[in-house]
Amino acid sequence: MMHKCPEQLAAVRKRARARQNHARPRILVGAATCGLASGAGPVLEALRAAAATGAEEMEITETGCNGACYLEPIVEAVLPGKTRVMYGHVKPGDAPMIIQATVNGTVYEERALCRVDADEILLEDVVAPYRRNGLDAALERIVARDAHPFFRSQRHIAMRNCGVIDPASLEEYVARGGYAGAAKALLEMRPESIIEAIKRSGLRGRGGGGFPTGRKWEACRKAPGEPKYVICNADEGDPGAYMDRAIIEGDPHSIIEGMIIGSYAIGAHLGYIYVRQEYPLAVRRLRLALQQAEEAGFLGTDIFGSGHEFTIQINRGAGAFVCGESTALMASLEGRVGEPRAKYIHTVEFGLWNKPSCLNNVETWNNVPAIIQRGADWYAGIGTTGSKGTKVFSLVGSAKRAGLVEVPMGVSLREVVEEIGGGVTEGRTLKAIQTGGPSGGCIPATLLDVPVDYESLGALGSMMGSGGLVVMDNRTCMVDVARYFTAFLKEESCGKCVPCREGSAHMLDVLTRICEGAGRAEDIPLLEELSVVMTDGSLCALGGSAPNPVLSTLKYFRNEYQAHIDEHRCPAGVCKALLTYRIVAEDCSGCDACVDACPSGAISGDYSEAHVIDESLCARCGLCVPACPQGAIILQ
Repeated sequence: MMHKCPEQLAAVRKRARARQNHARPRILVGAATCGLASGAGPVLEALRAAAATGAEEMEITETGCNGACYLEPIVEAVLPGKTRVMYGHVKPGDAPMIIQATVNGTVYEERALCRVDADEILLEDVVAPYRRNGLDAALERIVARDAHPFFRSQRHIAMRNCGVIDPASLEEYVARGGYAGAAKALLEMRPESIIEAIKRSGLRGRGGGGFPTGRKWEACRKAPGEPKYVICNADEGDPGAYMDRAIIEGDPHSIIEGMIIGSYAIGAHLGYIYVRQEYPLAVRRLRLALQQAEEAGFLGTDIFGSGHEFTIQINRGAGAFVCGESTALMASLEGRVGEPRAKYIHTVEFGLWNKPSCLNNVETWNNVPAIIQRGADWYAGIGTTGSKGTKVFSLVGSAKRAGLVEVPMGVSLREVVEEIGGGVTEGRTLKAIQTGGPSGGCIPATLLDVPVDYESLGALGSMMGSGGLVVMDNRTCMVDVARYFTAFLKEESCGKCVPCREGSAHMLDVLTRICEGAGRAEDIPLLEELSVVMTDGSLCALGGSAPNPVLSTLKYFRNEYQAHIDEHRCPAGVCKALLTYRIVAEDCSGCDACVDACPSGAISGDYSEAHVIDESLCARCGLCVPACPQGAIILQ
């Protein structure tokens, strides 16, 4: 048991750090969902098999995602007395070389990405250096992590332990300062002073709304009624977003510790973590972490001898996007259909079972221990005037270096996309950035210098959202993008209110008609009118923000709508109904390569004579274009 006093917790931390002083080789394999999907499982098995053949004792363990998903599978090797080396795109066949290099205290250069010479223990402002005996020439040739283009501009607070610790080890979490924040809060601070610290830090909800966290906590504490509840929203439903999943998989105890602090500040004794059904690995690691916390005395009765009692239960959602909305989530927790209710009923007063309830998302709870331990002023010193701290973004789409990116609020979109993400793939040009998930907006490349904060993104017709960031290149049709996200939101609408249910369906019909070449001149003003009705009349934020993809693309890419409607042309060459393929007769050698590639038999012509395409048979698949060795087939 670690709960009796802070001194006992400190003693456990000291022993844990002594065991992790890197006196012997250690290898960590990124085994979050992204790593496992890329082949980390076989790599882990191969490393263990290779290590078993050696005489030297070596620890090989799993860790979470460090954010560089484009490099998975990722392996990190701790070289005793020297440094930590990160390897990327590791194959099972690389295992013997990595093991041998680690034992020898050097590097397997073929897969080496960068080295980490010092490990920052964020919660205590401690830097633990690896380098003690110097580096050999091979190690010196490996770029330092602080100079690596993907990592150098990042600052990890929410992801402070991801890719660094074994998420299944409570000891490793404690070794890096874990649960010291909870001990400080429960034994040295009053609930009101905790709330005041969160308010002064400027922490805002990371789930999308951006509401000041301290104000929410304060309102819930003051609300009459018992019992009170704290809830973690891990129902991450945005397409392409996986920040919360990665934090849970890589650092589950940080969410538990944040909820312990919040429960004491608010006066709650029961908490719920609402996790979507599609996150089985996250659920397994959460369950283990809860079991460990209970056994250690961090959950249960008389936590740290403070008299505070708190337990947490896990609830698995059925995958409904609307359950990311607070009242719909609470309805689902109660066993009812996940439908939202009118916003004038505040959940901090009448939430779960009509009792005061405080709901924050994974990243928000994860930040709380850092704020309590390092201080509100430290956190408030990061970011902008209205947006404090850091934010984790899921950088996906056409970015060269896709993954999770954590940066201070206020950096520009350009820095995130071009410097960290490496820009778009070769041969393409950046066209737009979509932020805020399916209810967010599309920002054109000309506005790439906008700061990433709540106010700046909102002014452009987009939003921060939970942190999805989709990079789009010149192959992207913005009308089709609006249609795609509208289709998603229509499908995910609970159907309770007319503006959202009927508006999203009608909006999708109009967008589909435009993409199919049957658009009418009155469709653009009709879309704008529908957007106003949905924004002003919808019951919850899903319907109210659903028009954002349409409004932002109309604002910045209206010419593409007009090309579809007036010219029956898709400038990006995406909408099939508006595509026409033509063979340039003077360039055609009549080799029949296009005939062989065409699945619909639309191309004809005698051998060695110019061929033609029958538009009535053409499936507009485009397979003929790369098949033609002469480049004679063009898209009109």
